[in-house]
Amino acid sequence: MVSDFISSKNIALFNENLRHESPEDIIQFVLQYAEKSVVTTSFGAHSAAILYATTNVKADIQVIWCDTHYNTKATYRHADKLIEELGLNVEVFSPLQSTAVLKSKEELKKLNQDDYNKFAETVKLEPFKRAMKKHKPDVWFTTVRRKQSSYRDSIDILSLTGDGILKVSPFYYYDDTQIR
Repeated sequence: MVSDFISSKNIALFNENLRHESPEDIIQFVLQYAEKSVVTTSFGAHSAAILYATTNVKADIQVIWCDTHYNTKATYRHADKLIEELGLNVEVFSPLQSTAVLKSKEELKKLNQDDYNKFAETVKLEPFKRAMKKHKPDVWFTTVRRKQSSYRDSIDILSLTGDGILKVSPFYYYDDTQIR
C-alpha cells in the first residue's frame, strides 16, 4: 500500500528524488505501491499528456472525467478521439442538476463571487467528490503544475490530500511548451 511507503514524514525526500525523472518513470514508480489508482481529466488542452503517460504504464487505469457540460464541441471531439484511441477505462461524472437548470439560474443574475463559488461547487467539485468517494483511490494522477496558482505552487510532484490520497502530478515542473 502506498501510504505504508510514502508518508508526510518522507514525501519531501521522494519529491527531491523524483524531480528530474520523466513523467512515465514517476508514474511507474508510484504504481508499484498503489492498490487503487485513478487519473482525472477534463479533456482540456494538456489532457492527452497525462492520459498517454498513465495508460502507457497501466493500460486499464481508471479514468475519471468530471464533465461540467460546459465544454466546447472541440473538447467533446477531443475526448471521443482519446477515449477510442487509448481504449480508456473512463467513467463520466456530471453535475446532478442539468445544464438547462444551471443556465437558467445564471441568467437570473450576474454571477458574483459567492454565486461563482456555488456554481463551481455544483459543476466541478461535487462530481469530483462523488467520483473519489465511489472509487476510493489511494493514488490520484493529475496534470496539476506549478505556477498555475499560489496553492499549486505550494505542493510538489507528490502531495497528500486531506483524505490521505497520494496526489501525483508527473508534469508538475513542466510548462505549457514542454507538455505534448
